[in-house]
Amino acid sequence: MEIGKRQPSSPSAVPPAEAAADAGPPPEEVAQWEGLEQTTEFRQLVQARFRFVLPATIFFLVYYFLLPLLNGLAPGFMRTDVIGHVNIAYLFALSQFVMAWTLAYLYIRKATKVFDPLAEKVRARAARGRGGAS
Repeated sequence: MEIGKRQPSSPSAVPPAEAAADAGPPPEEVAQWEGLEQTTEFRQLVQARFRFVLPATIFFLVYYFLLPLLNGLAPGFMRTDVIGHVNIAYLFALSQFVMAWTLAYLYIRKATKVFDPLAEKVRARAARGRGGAS
């Protein structure tokens, strides 16, 4: 409870204009989201995202933890100078930034071409649940 604010003593104490504003849109204008997870459109969207996100996550985690593993298991190899005093460990560490941006780019490209059209189908399916709208 905030200090200095009065709480209404009963629901009837709320002005009718505020009560109407809190009620939301009329039922015929609300998309039907209940049961949408059972539709083929929604399942296609979830499966498409899963087929991209799971392998990308596994790849990135393996790539990420390979640096400390190689530093611990093959320190001589990781200390090998490549360009001047820049060794393989530094290049590998910097490549993780490149890999993160590459995965982000690939996700955005996949989202634009695959996930967004599937999400639009899901939204259209939800909108069809409205009273008379299609």
